[in-house]
Order: sequence, then structure tokens, then C-alpha cells
Amino acid sequence: MTRTAPAPQTARVALQRAEKLSARDRTVIGVLLVAAFVVILNETIMTVAIPVLMKDLHIDASTGQWLSTAFVLTLAVVIPVTGFLIQRMTTRQLFLLAMGLFSAGTATAALAVGFPMLLVARVIQGCGTAVMFPLLMTTVMTLVPESSRGRMMGNISVVISVAPALGPTISGLVLSVLDWRWIFWLVLPISLAAMALGAWLMSNVGERRRVPIDVLSVPLAALGFGGLVDGLNAIGEVASGPGTSPAAIWLPMGIGAVALAAFLLRQVVLQRSDRALLDLRALRSRVFAFSVTAGAFAFLALLGSAILLPIYLQNVLHVTPLATGLLVLPGGVIMGVLGPIVGRLYDRHGPRALLIPSALIGTAALLLLATVTETTSLWFVLAGHILLSIGLAGVLTPLFTAGLSAVPDRYTSYGSAIFATVQQVGGAAGTALVVTLLAILSAAGRAAGVAAAPAAASGVRLAFLVAACVFAAIVVLAVFITRDESAEPAALPAHA
Repeated sequence: MTRTAPAPQTARVALQRAEKLSARDRTVIGVLLVAAFVVILNETIMTVAIPVLMKDLHIDASTGQWLSTAFVLTLAVVIPVTGFLIQRMTTRQLFLLAMGLFSAGTATAALAVGFPMLLVARVIQGCGTAVMFPLLMTTVMTLVPESSRGRMMGNISVVISVAPALGPTISGLVLSVLDWRWIFWLVLPISLAAMALGAWLMSNVGERRRVPIDVLSVPLAALGFGGLVDGLNAIGEVASGPGTSPAAIWLPMGIGAVALAAFLLRQVVLQRSDRALLDLRALRSRVFAFSVTAGAFAFLALLGSAILLPIYLQNVLHVTPLATGLLVLPGGVIMGVLGPIVGRLYDRHGPRALLIPSALIGTAALLLLATVTETTSLWFVLAGHILLSIGLAGVLTPLFTAGLSAVPDRYTSYGSAIFATVQQVGGAAGTALVVTLLAILSAAGRAAGVAAAPAAASGVRLAFLVAACVFAAIVVLAVFITRDESAEPAALPAHA
């Protein structure tokens, strides 16, 4: 009897069953997702608390801002090293290191008796956070088959979008009834529980390689990425505070540019013998390079608007911090809800079908927000933010999935580190851009005799308009981002 070939539908079902994650793999990813949610939540939880800390710790605004700046600087310095750490350490070791550092920093912050102790605590927290995101992305790319990566990345986008949106809301709620230290006391048991859960359930995935560390690359990376982000953050301080010297911008950026050039050149030399701290051969993938660039633009608009909206709501519309947190919450929740849906659509249709319309939606939302005035309705602002969140939800998941899927397995950890580093630099650039534009237009308006609120509103409009132009560039880049990579660097020799 002649055996007939299986129908395409039957073959597809059989393939999907074969590619299902094991219980162990689902547990590993689940634990990482919970831990990532906790540490990413911490990135925005201080934004509403800074005015309270200024009063309680007797510090000015520029000093208080360092609680956020130091955290971001730590991420920019540590993340480039995570590609090497993922190669050398097991998944369980790295997870415990990340959560241990984050928990220690959280406990130190809760016990802080002054600003210096609190600042050190934020740096320790940042070290743990910096390890977690690349570890999560690398683990997912290692365990999840390509046909299901969109769906899994959609779940990750829930963490990336909802956690930062919840930060200001939770902080506002806590500060309305409790001391600021309770922001950390409430996070600490969740962090310790996640670490204990990981210690119990976490398994090791992937293969480790005994890659020697290049001692010179570490300080070069710290000076390069740290100096660049510090200079970008200082732009906002110089623009908004006339007492700050422009040297606060050019000195760290100049040092950062020289160190970063030296770091990149050294990595190109070291990767010929597989000794690079951050192997740049992942960037030989056209899809990955375009995805990283588009990701930088997306995070510039995302974090830029995340800074701009609270400033506009509180300084122009005179909304309370708690109401501000509640108003931006729906956008984050919608991004979280759309994440898995976008992931499933990616698995069916690929990145381009999602990126182009989503980038257009995000651009339209930013253009709408660029029309706000000192009398704009809160409902209009809410609608604009929700529309922007829809656009971002359709952009982030395809960029992460398509970009990292185009990187060969041996470079995945480095690709995750590159993506996360560029994300931080893009976010810092977005913050610097919007704060600078806001400060310049506000100052010009006041000099012309315009009242404070209308002057600030004009700066907000310009900042949103520039952010819209940046976001529109994703439409152009999306044309070059496809699911399939025609010339994978996987075929490159080890010592290319």
C-alpha cells in the first residue's frame, strides 16, 4: 500500500508540537520575566519621588536628578559587559548575581539615612538591572524556536511597557500615604521572593565558553558609554539651569567619544581571536543593524515622551503627581495587552507588515501631542498617549524579534547587549533632546514677556514635533527589516 504524503496542515501541526517548549524551559523564561518586571519597574519609580526627596534630604533639583541619572549611567556602563558575562557564567549564576545585587541595592535604599547612601544604593540596583535584560533576551533566543519567537517577544514587551508605566503610579500612591522609603520596602520582598524562586527553579541553558576577559576593554567601555550618556543627561541640566557650565556637556562627551572609538577599535581587533568583550560581528547582519538603529529611535521617542508628558501635565496643566501617574497608566496597560497580540501577528506576517503601520500611528500620535496648549483637555492628552502606546506596541516587539533572530547563535548574547546598550543611549538622547527644546523655548517665551504656562507649552509642542520626525524615520528603516536574513554572519569563520 502506498503511503501518502502528510497534508500541509497536518505537517504544520506536527512541527508546532515538536517545537513546543518543555516545562523546564517555560519555567526558566517565566522566572526571568517575573524578575525582569521587578527590576524594570524600578527604572521609573523614582520620577515622582524626586520632589519629596528634595525636601526630606535637603537637596536641590539638579542633585536629586542624579538618583535617576546614576541609575541610567550604571546601565550604560554595565550592559556592554553582559555579553561577556553570559558567555562565561551559567544562567543560574547570572540570575542570582543580578537579583542579589538588585535586592542589596533595594535594601540599602530603604535604609538610607542621607543622599550619598541612597545614590550608592541606586548604583547597586542598576548593576543588577543591567544584567537582567540581556540575560532574558539571550535565554529566549536560545530556547524559543523561530516560529514562536514573536509570541514570546510579545510577552516580553508586556514587561518592558507595563513595568515603566506602573512605576510613577505606584510611587505616587505610596507617597500619598507613606514615607518615600516605603517605595523600596514594598519592592524588597518581591525582589527576594523572585530570587528565591529562581534559586529553586532556575536551570542552566545554552553552552558556556571560557572567553578570557580583556582588562583594558572594561574601563574603555565604562568611559565611552558612561561619558556619552552623562554628557547627554547634562544637556538637559545646562538648558534648564543657567548656572550649569557647558563644560558639563562637552567634557564627558569628548572623553566618551574618544574612549568609545578606542573601545570599538579594540573589539574589532580582539574579535579576530574570539577575545572581544563585546563582539561586534552581530552588526554584520543587515536586519540586526537596521533593527538596532530603529530601536534607538523608538526609545528616544518613548523615554522622551515619558519625561515630557509629566512635565507638561504638572507644570502647564497643574495636575498632581498622583493624577499624572494615573493618566499615563492606561497607555502602558494597553501596550501590555497588545504585546502578545502583536507577537502572534509577527509570527504570521513578519516584521514589515507591523512596523510600517505602527510607526505611522506613533508618528501621528506625536504630531497630535505637538498641538497641545495650556488649555488642552486631559482627555485629548490621554487619547494621544494611548495612540502613541499602540504605535510603540507594534514597533518594539517586531524590532526585538527580527533583529535578534537575524543574529547567529554564537553572537546572540552580544547582540542582546548591543541592543540594550543602544536602547539606553537612545533613551538618554531622547531625554536630553526634549528637555533642551523645552528649556530653550520656555526661556525664549519668558524673555518675550509670555507667561510661564504658555511659554512651557510652546516648548512641549516643539519637543513633540521633533520626536515625531525622529519616529517617522522608523518607517524608512522598516523597509529594510525582514524576517529572513539573506547573508547571515553565521557563515563567517570564527576568526574573521
